[in-house]
Amino acid sequence: MARRPRRARRPAVLSPSATEPARLDLTLAIGHHLLVFALFGVLCAEFIAVRAGMTAATLARVAAADLSYGAMAGLIIVVGFSRAVFAAKGWLYYSHNAFFWAKIATFLAVGLLSVPPTIAFIRWRRAAQPPTDAQIAGVRRYLWAEVLLFLLLPVFAAAMARGYGELV
Repeated sequence: MARRPRRARRPAVLSPSATEPARLDLTLAIGHHLLVFALFGVLCAEFIAVRAGMTAATLARVAAADLSYGAMAGLIIVVGFSRAVFAAKGWLYYSHNAFFWAKIATFLAVGLLSVPPTIAFIRWRRAAQPPTDAQIAGVRRYLWAEVLLFLLLPVFAAAMARGYGELV
């Protein structure tokens, strides 16, 4: 006689108050990841657009993208620290992790590297004439550095999420 397969047990239904911290954690994680991916997309768009022969229209688009870049970076900081403080793992987990601090330092370095290009975009728009190839090359060096450093962020995040980097 063949045995009937066992039915999987249904998980216990949790009360809304029990699922609220998990929902907050999920919401903050999704928001944080979407913002980081969007920020990288804007950075790549700037990198592609800033090249010799830029037109005034291209410069206007780059300047607008750069403004959104700054706003997204600010939101990433707010959401990221909210996540570290209020979400599942809590501040103690993050504050004692070397990869967390490496991630913060790298994000800060990327932010500082973004200042000279932002200033250049503002100056170029005010000058109402296209930038020289030398000026563009200078800004592109900063954008290259930003992109390369940005690539370290998911490396640090992955290591941190798996418990590496615990400071004692």
